[in-house]
Amino acid sequence: MAAFFRKEKPETVEAAAPELTTPTPETSGGGLFARMRQAVTRTREGLSSKLNQVLAVTRHVDEDVLQELEAVLLSADIGVRTSQEILAALRKRAKEEDLTEAGQLRELLKEELLRILKSVEKPMPTVNALPEVVLLVGVNGVGKTTTAGKLAAWFRGEGRTVLLCAADTFRAAAIEQLEVWSERSGVELIKTKPGGDPSAVLFDALQAAKSRGLDVVLVDTAGRLHTKSGLMDELNKMRRTAQRFSADAPHRTLLVMDATTGQNGLQQARLFTESAGVTGIVLTKLDGTAKGGIVIAIAHELGLPVAFAGTGEKLEDLLPFDATAFVDSLMGS
Repeated sequence: MAAFFRKEKPETVEAAAPELTTPTPETSGGGLFARMRQAVTRTREGLSSKLNQVLAVTRHVDEDVLQELEAVLLSADIGVRTSQEILAALRKRAKEEDLTEAGQLRELLKEELLRILKSVEKPMPTVNALPEVVLLVGVNGVGKTTTAGKLAAWFRGEGRTVLLCAADTFRAAAIEQLEVWSERSGVELIKTKPGGDPSAVLFDALQAAKSRGLDVVLVDTAGRLHTKSGLMDELNKMRRTAQRFSADAPHRTLLVMDATTGQNGLQQARLFTESAGVTGIVLTKLDGTAKGGIVIAIAHELGLPVAFAGTGEKLEDLLPFDATAFVDSLMGS
């Protein structure tokens, strides 16, 4: 490779395919609905108990009920702006449909939440020339490296061949951690020494994937450089590197967010969305929070779909996100 990228030779970590049942909705602890229901247990329990108190069947639909309902939505971390717009929609529909019992608002709320999530759904990207390039971006500590390993196993479960790229060269532990996930998922890894050029590692990974006829390259990127502009400049450089192999690459840029950070995470997501061309969200630790309503805020305020949800530390603890299953699980259906 040209010296423009780097002098040191990249390393390929060979990974033997593990003897495991590939994680799919059918083989990982039940169907998608059952797994989603389990993931949002804490949020559902808090939301349902408060909704039951507010939407008592003997109460009429009035402004007091709507204000109490707004407080319930805020408690699930749906956020002020999104909650207010949901309430405006419910207020309008309650008037148009002449609702008299507050209990009827539950179904209207469910329909409105589903409408918001459905409105940002996007078709899978068209990949004109393999490999498909998937960048994983986000701040440090949200679970990017873990997500990369889980996604590798998920793509394998779809019958696709995958290569992992350790492009977070600014954190030595990230390379070591991705090696572990490479072995767990049975997917090869392209890496270099800590402090190496991330774009050069990506170039090597894409070149290797192209020569081997692989389907997907999953790229773990740095979460923090010395400045925000430095981080975004590096991501832009990586995008240009990917486009040397395919004009429409990277095909997906997934922002990894920690669900437990709530509205703070939403602000981080807003900055990355503005600067990094994010196309979707991977929401980690959804099972560890009672504020799973952040999914609704992400869709409404960022205009982005949640593509996957992380629900634990195991290889199979990654769900392809389904809006209907999520809302049904959240509302206790």
